[in-house]
Amino acid sequence: MNLFASVLRTLVPLLVGWVLTVTGALGIEVDSVAVAGGVTAAVTAVYYLLLRLAEEAAERLEWEPLRLVAGVLLGWARPPSYEEPPPAGTMRVHLNADTFAEELREAIRRNMHLGGHS
Repeated sequence: MNLFASVLRTLVPLLVGWVLTVTGALGIEVDSVAVAGGVTAAVTAVYYLLLRLAEEAAERLEWEPLRLVAGVLLGWARPPSYEEPPPAGTMRVHLNADTFAEELREAIRRNMHLGGHS
């Protein structure tokens, strides 16, 4: 699902930038293919930036309707999350000494068990 959301949130702004450019919706007349491509890229970048800023601001303000609208206009209601489990052997580090010591002991115990030691 993360890949699909990520792709949509990339393609929708590109499509909107292209449509706004070729239809002249912004009042910009372009004849050259190269110029049209540049204008499309600029319009797309501005479109994406404004909606991402709105989405971030809405999240900070906890204003769900704005966050939802900005997300939908980007192609997916929520930004994709890329949280994956940490690689094997990875240990989280805690600022709390007791929690850190407990997780360190557990990691050592697991490694001893995996390595065939008792």
